[in-house]
Amino acid sequence: MPFTKAAFYDVDGTLVSTNIVHAYAYYATNRGSLLGIAGRTLATAASVPLFATLDLFNRKVFNEFFYRYYAGLSEDRLLTLAEDMFEDVMKPAIFPKAKDLIDEARRAGCKIVLVSGALDFTVQPLARHLGADDVVANKMQYVGGVATGRVIPPIIEGANKANAIRDYCVREHLALDKSHAYSDSVSDYAMLAVVGRPTAVNPDMRLRSIARAYNWPVLDLR
Repeated sequence: MPFTKAAFYDVDGTLVSTNIVHAYAYYATNRGSLLGIAGRTLATAASVPLFATLDLFNRKVFNEFFYRYYAGLSEDRLLTLAEDMFEDVMKPAIFPKAKDLIDEARRAGCKIVLVSGALDFTVQPLARHLGADDVVANKMQYVGGVATGRVIPPIIEGANKANAIRDYCVREHLALDKSHAYSDSVSDYAMLAVVGRPTAVNPDMRLRSIARAYNWPVLDLR
């Protein structure tokens, strides 16, 4: 029986306590020689304040800047380490009630879709573990099997998440007004507002305030 509606889930902070910086840190500490690993680890740690500032200022600029750190990594290595990274980093970070939230939407007849600003290969193992039907995420550009550090546009973030969800519903013949969306961040306001049934999950202060103003459900999966 084909789906008529979907449930769209942000990932970082909504379903798991990790974020894209944790994912890159795993790659940085599992690549190349010990000296190279140490150098990349220190460089990543030193850049954390800059990452935080860019993320607050402009999520699109942050993503474009941050993914440059993947330049030079082979596609094969990225895919192989994604499985290990899930087991070591993401799986232990899944919020206790995340699977219940997804199972509830499944029982309601929703197609389960993870929508993330992370790179798709880092989200796929989580999607399989949670039983999601599809993933909408950023895709790395490769040349000769090597990452360029550039993401194939459009970058999935902020308002673009809303556009991606709208386009997905049109493409898959799903009812946008009957679909659900879940996120923890005010940066995903557009993603939540575009569907008929938004829910704030583990919300930050600004999103919690907006959810109260619009009478959106508020959940805590922690």
